[in-house]
Amino acid sequence: MCDTNGGALPHDIADIVQDVRRHFPKAALGIHCHNDSDAAVANSLEAVRQGVELVQGTINGIGERCGNANLISIIPGVMRKLGLACLTKEQLLSLTETSRYVTEIANQVPRDNQPYVGNSAFAHKGGVHVSAVARHSGTYEHITPESVGNKRRVLVSELAGRSNMVLKAREFNLDLEKHPEAVDKIIHQVKLLENQGYHFEGAEASFYLLVMRLVRPFKPFFDLKGFRVIVEEDKESGGLVAEATLKVVVDGKTEHRVAEGSGPVDALDGALRLALDKFYPKLKDMTLMDFKVRVIDARAGTAAKVRVFVNSKDKSEEWGTVGVSGNIIEASWQALRDAVEYKLLKDARQ
Repeated sequence: MCDTNGGALPHDIADIVQDVRRHFPKAALGIHCHNDSDAAVANSLEAVRQGVELVQGTINGIGERCGNANLISIIPGVMRKLGLACLTKEQLLSLTETSRYVTEIANQVPRDNQPYVGNSAFAHKGGVHVSAVARHSGTYEHITPESVGNKRRVLVSELAGRSNMVLKAREFNLDLEKHPEAVDKIIHQVKLLENQGYHFEGAEASFYLLVMRLVRPFKPFFDLKGFRVIVEEDKESGGLVAEATLKVVVDGKTEHRVAEGSGPVDALDGALRLALDKFYPKLKDMTLMDFKVRVIDARAGTAAKVRVFVNSKDKSEEWGTVGVSGNIIEASWQALRDAVEYKLLKDARQ
């Protein structure tokens, strides 16, 4: 049975399946739903509830027009909500990984709000909200995130209370419950930075570094002595070329490197890697995934502060960092520096 134009709603599907079953009592039934009414998942689950045994769909709902039925939502719906077997529990654990793998292969941007597997599917922000989750996760989580290969995220913002900070620090293997003064210090610093335009949702690596610098100070992996970025027109190609010159000190040794890039941030990234690679060869595993710029106060025009988010990954993890400045190059450097420092600190502690 095909809802090819995606116009049906769950009660329509129930009536149709029952009608077909009356005419073909021994037939094996299947369902193929499109998402033009944003009901393809609900329609597919209702069809299963009515006895349909075959469900057609795609990973992440990829398809023409508004897409097809999203198997990434249907599978846990069948298993966790309807109590029927279609995969093993072990296979269900790879649901999030599978969704993100297909997203990357399809060269699409992951949907943070995608049910079950999205980065925000099990994210919690407000202090009372987080406190409730800590006591009984079912108050705000309809399933355990680990059952579909996802994980809980405690967000840090101006709304954060002590519960947020304690739970977030626990993700970093830091027990702050016995150190209330450290929690107060972190809350004060977060609010101070957010008043300046910082935003730590989606930039948890920058928050991790903030906590470590306040609670467990560590020796920086490199010290910046200065950098210069030049953007000029290439007469041969007619395009713009960026060149970054950067000087850092690592273990008392000064590294002075120059790199070109498709833009100033790309050039800075290239120069920094040239300077650090021989000291930290695992940096080769790290790649920049995404780069976003947000104007904080558009009314200030070209003098407005900007917030830069950088998303990075290596073979085992993805992380986000943030920088804020009235100068987009400086904000980009802050986010890039945090991304590299988080990678180096993570590797050093493994």
